[in-house]
Amino acid sequence: MELQGRVAVVTGATRGVGRGVGAELARLGARVFVTGRSFTGLESRDDGITRIRCDHRQDADVDASFTEILNHAGAIDILVNNVWGGYERMMEDGAFTWPRPFWEQPLWRWDAMFDAGVRAHYHASRLAAPSMIAQRPGLIVNISSFAAQAHAGNVAYGVSKAATDKLTADMAAELRPYGVAVVSLYPGLVRTEKVMEAAQFLDLSNSESPEFIGRAVAALAADPDVFRHTGRVLIAASLGADYGFTDIDGATPRPLNVADAR
Repeated sequence: MELQGRVAVVTGATRGVGRGVGAELARLGARVFVTGRSFTGLESRDDGITRIRCDHRQDADVDASFTEILNHAGAIDILVNNVWGGYERMMEDGAFTWPRPFWEQPLWRWDAMFDAGVRAHYHASRLAAPSMIAQRPGLIVNISSFAAQAHAGNVAYGVSKAATDKLTADMAAELRPYGVAVVSLYPGLVRTEKVMEAAQFLDLSNSESPEFIGRAVAALAADPDVFRHTGRVLIAASLGADYGFTDIDGATPRPLNVADAR
């Protein structure tokens, strides 16, 4: 899964899945640019990752970030759309609001899921696609979820993830003539910082590290026949079995399915 000479962009990579994906792609030799609201500006470090402050809800931020990336790197080979919104203020007045029925959900959560999620994926892909078309090939990975296909406790989340999968399918159709692959990637239960805060309440026996999702992206990017997957939904743990990679602790997570998400 060597990625020497490849340029990768990972959005929403301050922590969690995005952080793990960026770190793993850099470890495997890619030149990596990551975006996040909490970065201070343009930060280049010895780990092979350039960090760019970007609020994906602000079009000017996104335009400026991708201009900066293309000015520095000249091209984009891999785009991982990971940024998302709507997770804010899950606790209100001491109550966990996430699993409440839709009629008790704040309307801002719907807007955040689409503005900082689906729309942000669309915007980033729109800016990266011309570079991929010009040089061929290219890979766009949209981080999605089983919630796109099964009720997972929050209507806005499920609808926005279903929209993400439709975004994948339709972008793949339009990019097919240019040899650019687009896939949706479903992680399992990922040991993000937020998940580990609730570790005592969770069964982590079949969980995945954020870096494991990075290995799934890397396997796709290194596959000369990745185009066979374009337009499809892929499960990270299934890719581990297919491509033969393990998690950072040597574990082989069991692939989940839609029934597991209910």
